[in-house]
Amino acid sequence: MKRTGTIITLLIIAIAFIVGIWYIYTKDKQDPVVYQTEQATKRTIVKKTVATGSIVPKEEVLIKPNISGIIKEIYVEAGDNIKAGDLIAQIEVIPNVSSLTNAKNNIAGARTAVETAKLAFQNQKSIYDRQKALFEKGVISANDFDGIKNSYDQAEQRVKQEQVNLTSASQNYDIIRTGTTSGLGNAATTQVRSTVTGMILDVPVKTGNQVIEANNFNDGTTVATLADVEKMIFEGKVDESEVGKIKENLPLEITVGAIENKVFDATLDYIAPKGVAENGAIQFEIKGTLAKKEDTIFIRAGLSANASIILEKAEDVLAIKEALVQYDPTTKKPFVEVAIGDQEFERRDIEVGVSDGIYVEIKSGVTAEDKIKVWNQIKAPVGFGGRG
Repeated sequence: MKRTGTIITLLIIAIAFIVGIWYIYTKDKQDPVVYQTEQATKRTIVKKTVATGSIVPKEEVLIKPNISGIIKEIYVEAGDNIKAGDLIAQIEVIPNVSSLTNAKNNIAGARTAVETAKLAFQNQKSIYDRQKALFEKGVISANDFDGIKNSYDQAEQRVKQEQVNLTSASQNYDIIRTGTTSGLGNAATTQVRSTVTGMILDVPVKTGNQVIEANNFNDGTTVATLADVEKMIFEGKVDESEVGKIKENLPLEITVGAIENKVFDATLDYIAPKGVAENGAIQFEIKGTLAKKEDTIFIRAGLSANASIILEKAEDVLAIKEALVQYDPTTKKPFVEVAIGDQEFERRDIEVGVSDGIYVEIKSGVTAEDKIKVWNQIKAPVGFGGRG
């Protein structure tokens, strides 16, 4: 029984030895690692960051009435191109009963004041005429006549002043009743006209809506919004982690979601000095003015867009994949391995430039003819081109 156990143990050892020899033999038969190589090529490398936002007019003008009332008629609609001075809407004034009554009473009081002033003037004129005749005969002195003439002139001036007050009261009554009056021109008008040339973006009111004039206590009702659609800007936001990388006057490449396969050039001309917290992150507003676009392309205000902010750009430079670059563990300087023979490589220190995360500019160290080792290539899995 003891002898049987010994035989089994020896048999197991022999089998293990054979398996080990077979494993070593098969490993030795496997092909050695064959490194592939790639060469540097000429390309344009752009380092950029992306901001999301929308396309809006550079300047929007809000047209507001200069008198309160009810919209009687609207003459334009969104999308219309109009010029400065064109009629937009007509307002019908609904007078306030109390104000209208006060205006009527003011007219009556002004008329009474005019009549009183005229009576006083007629009285002074009679006195003046009598005293003038006596003065011409030498009966009264010049000093006495001067006092009488002064009273006559004052009475005449009083009549003129009261007539002006009556005219003012009448105009005020007309303004309260109809919204306008003769002699005031554009100072008070029921016609709402455009102050600029541009396109109507929005008409937020309808016929029958009440509108309020702009004053110190109220912004007033917007009758129409206008803008020059030839002057559009990109308005977006960038994260606080990116705002330190950008600066004014950097070029932008704008892509609009609704316009496929088209890139619009722009220039970054505003970066907000203060960030705003949104969804747990600090966002900074940016604005970029679009370059003049083609006449056949119409960009609608409010379209969503993305802006690629060009941080650095190297055109037609020698470049390699960034994955080919290795870094010295001690000096942290970049290098590559260049083929000098069949599967023989030597280290070459390089100077790198602009990188877009995939390709990196090579300023020195290799040429377009050098074959660079793909040191981190992925092996093909067994059964898919590799040996088992």
